[in-house]
Amino acid sequence: MQMKITSVAAVSASVGLSIHKRNSKILKYNTENTNPITFDGETLENIESFTYPGSIIDDQGGLDADLKTMIGKPRAAFLQLKNMWNSKQLPTNIKVRIFNTNVKTVLLYGAETWRNTTTTIKKL
Repeated sequence: MQMKITSVAAVSASVGLSIHKRNSKILKYNTENTNPITFDGETLENIESFTYPGSIIDDQGGLDADLKTMIGKPRAAFLQLKNMWNSKQLPTNIKVRIFNTNVKTVLLYGAETWRNTTTTIKKL
């Protein structure tokens, strides 16, 4: 991994790109190697998980944090519209359209990349 970091840094510099050291982190997955990874003389921070658009990736390959996010974000979107749901002035068809555009889109974001296991399906 150290050689890859060094190689990427060299190629990036040759084309005028720079790597931001404070934003660079290391997530070791399925490895016994505990050697620190350095970049430009500084040791990069080891992390246990990070959020990538649509997913939370952790060092165990687990999906629990990702499931909480998958359920939590659409729930929050739904609850933010609480006053609208309770409104007597809006017809049901408008509420359904708002649900389809504001809640379903958040719920299904990244769905094509989810791993479908029995446990995951039960939680969802």
